Amino acid sequence: MALCETINSQHKMLPTTSVNSRSQSNGNLSSRDAARHTAGAKRYKYLRRLLHFRHMDFEFALWQMLYLITSPQKVYRNFQYRKQTKDQWARDDPAFLVILSMWLCISTLMFGVVLQMGFFETLKLFLWIVFIDCVGVGLLISTLMWFISNKYMVKHQGRDCDVEWGYSFDVHLNAFYPLLVILHFIQLFFIKFVISDYFIGYFLGNTFWLIAIGYYIYITFLGYNALPFLKNTVILLYPFAVLILLYVLSLALGWNFTRMLSDFYKFRVN
Repeated sequence: MALCETINSQHKMLPTTSVNSRSQSNGNLSSRDAARHTAGAKRYKYLRRLLHFRHMDFEFALWQMLYLITSPQKVYRNFQYRKQTKDQWARDDPAFLVILSMWLCISTLMFGVVLQMGFFETLKLFLWIVFIDCVGVGLLISTLMWFISNKYMVKHQGRDCDVEWGYSFDVHLNAFYPLLVILHFIQLFFIKFVISDYFIGYFLGNTFWLIAIGYYIYITFLGYNALPFLKNTVILLYPFAVLILLYVLSLALGWNFTRMLSDFYKFRVN
């Protein structure tokens, strides 16, 4: 009996496609199952779980954050397993978003201390970074990528061959996290040096920007490349050429992106 229970528990952990998911992929959804798989139903389930911290898998969210820095391909492999087992690509657990919000709070507090901002200025900076830099820009980029991928990159039109908007937003959050760590955490240890007028200072700062935005582009590419029904995803790597060009120009013309950003933040919160 113990052996049977062990085999059954291991079978549940395997990322295989269930009978229900196979019938769903064939389009044989009952009316009840179809209602459960609508975008509105998924969104309601996701938002409802925000109120139940004990139901969130924070350990797995931290695992994802670690591998987004070291090996992002493994994160998207898990998205494929979710499609097989739960018939959706987007996250159904808001734990990642909750931890990312905590990261934003901590990094903004550190940013405010380093830039010698007051309490209210730091609070305004936090609201700006969360609702403009992360959510606002994320909504714009996610919607744009959702439209482009569904309009021009889908191989064959069908129910299982469309990019979920929630998945596009997840891809943005995945790509935004390493950018946040590099620019709002690691760079803070060098901030006084980076915002100086010395060439080595803005060379280091602009290199941080090159790596951070490069991470964003690469992880975004991985996200859409993981979808088997999309084609020509390599075009998502083309912005690398523009990024390298801007990096070279910034060094030649003496542009200091970090100082420009810090001056902009100070202007917005004052």
